[in-house]
Amino acid sequence: MNKSTNLRSLSAQLIERVVDKGESLNTALPAAQKKLSDKDSALVQEICFGVLRTLPQLEALIGKLMERPLTGKQRVLHYLIMVGLYQLEYTRVPAHAALAETVAGAEVLKRTSLKGLLNGVLRQYQRQREELLASIQDGPQRYLHPGWLLKRLQHAWPEQWQQIVEANNLRPPMWLRVNRQHHDRDGWLAMLNESGKLAHPAAEVPDALRLESPAPVSHLPGFDQGWVTVQDLSAQRCALLLEPQNGEQILDLCAAPGGKTTHILEVAPEAQVLAVDVDAQRLKRVEENLQRLGMKAEVKQGDGRTPQQWCGERQFDRILLDAPCSATGVIRRHPDIKWLRRDRDIAELAKLQREIMDAVWPHLKPGGTLIYATCSILPEENQQQIEAFLQRQPDAEAKPLRDAPANGWQVFPEAEGGDGFFYAKLIKKPDAN
Repeated sequence: MNKSTNLRSLSAQLIERVVDKGESLNTALPAAQKKLSDKDSALVQEICFGVLRTLPQLEALIGKLMERPLTGKQRVLHYLIMVGLYQLEYTRVPAHAALAETVAGAEVLKRTSLKGLLNGVLRQYQRQREELLASIQDGPQRYLHPGWLLKRLQHAWPEQWQQIVEANNLRPPMWLRVNRQHHDRDGWLAMLNESGKLAHPAAEVPDALRLESPAPVSHLPGFDQGWVTVQDLSAQRCALLLEPQNGEQILDLCAAPGGKTTHILEVAPEAQVLAVDVDAQRLKRVEENLQRLGMKAEVKQGDGRTPQQWCGERQFDRILLDAPCSATGVIRRHPDIKWLRRDRDIAELAKLQREIMDAVWPHLKPGGTLIYATCSILPEENQQQIEAFLQRQPDAEAKPLRDAPANGWQVFPEAEGGDGFFYAKLIKKPDAN
């Protein structure tokens, strides 16, 4: 392998960019993967996601193995040690290969003088593994979450917080949505089975299938023809709860990357859909998804707080608002959220959600439906947000979903289920002015 493509040093640099510089792995990782083979790309992704998932445990181990932390220009070596520890503890990479490649990573990073230190630390871990793991098993690091988030979860969900944390620390299942305009779920599942892959249908979400084991989209029958889309089970509920109808004017706000936009059009192919997002780069994904599925929607860049700028006085029969949020319900898919998000962000996000709801509500027709959704499990962004909105808007009425209270339905992440999500259904009273 060329020194310039040492996968362990690359992984360490990516992790440093997330943890120390606050960059999203969604941004950092794809650019790095473009230069790699599929196999190397998969390994870098596994290492980066794995280290970020288990970061507090790895930090605690380094604290036991080293007298002083590496700082300044040597800081990247701190993350290279983490990369080595993660491989030894959590992957099937042979120990000799994990050690050799990780130590070689120091040379690529121009830290040749520290190769001996790196090698010594990792070999010490191998010798003292059981003792070291036992010494850190009772500390707060065993939950693999930042302290502020644990406190919020314990306060909000005293009965469920441990199951939430455990689910967050798992690898996520891969859910698919079968395009009902092409095939029913059972028909497409039969084709998938013929290709040697297994999937399980969801009982209450009619188009959803969970793959027995994740697979590249190129292995899914008809993916390029739009027969199937990768979308989490919980995200699939949004369009179904919206109940779009043909001929209606529908707004999908905060629409990128377009999974919900295309689902709306699968359910109601003759609906007039406007998909809006503030992020121009992510809107390209909406266009790509529409193109792959052979669908048409109006796509606009715009801020949800200023709808007049992108729709004038236009009103809609239905609005799907998948609001910007803390993403605390999708940590298992994006473990960097734990280290990028801060406690103070929650109040700022709740303010943004409030401003968007108040701005877009006048654009809902009397008698119309607004589905408010987040991938959060924090009440400040969810139930409390809806309660406050109902106090501010006398023409708004909340409708219960399933057996949940009228102020919303909170779903927690589940090992073989969907992500953490919240939904609320708001109706504008027909006699509104």
